[in-house]
Amino acid sequence: MKNTMKKYISFLIISGLTLTGLTGFISDSTPTVGIQWLTVEQAYAKTQTEPRKVLIDVYTDWCGWCKVMDKETFKNKAVIDYVNKKYYAVKLDAEQKAAITLGGRKFEFLGQSGGKGIHQLALALTNNQPSFPTTVFLDDNFQMIQPLPGYMKAKEFHEVITFIGDNYHKKQDFETYKAKTYKELYPGK
Repeated sequence: MKNTMKKYISFLIISGLTLTGLTGFISDSTPTVGIQWLTVEQAYAKTQTEPRKVLIDVYTDWCGWCKVMDKETFKNKAVIDYVNKKYYAVKLDAEQKAAITLGGRKFEFLGQSGGKGIHQLALALTNNQPSFPTTVFLDDNFQMIQPLPGYMKAKEFHEVITFIGDNYHKKQDFETYKAKTYKELYPGK
């Protein structure tokens, strides 16, 4: 009985070590699933040490098109891969109550009667013309490139993120990029 018990315990230990090793191997080689969303404060801090463009999804909980972008556009593999490679991605609830401090400047929730209101940072990012969803693009110095209000399907969103992400917005207009350059860079998309 003692021999059987020792064999059983040895089997459990070896099995556990094997599974632990395999789990570590699998998780190391498994690609990241989904866009790696950060808070705006995290993205700001990261740009200070490792500059990269910032993409901000300004949304509200009640916005139907925001939810469609979450379910469709932000789940598209090409979008996920490109955003994670080229941008720090941020989700910003335009109605969040918590204050946000960026570079010594404090942004607060501007409440109205009935508990409604909007966050100062959401107003700043949408040029005081809030619309949801709005995708905001900032350069690696946290300076505004472009806010784009409205829902975008995955293909058109991919066109925009590559246009800005690879600095084509500095070289040509968007319509030329879409008609010629994008088709050359991403044939079949």
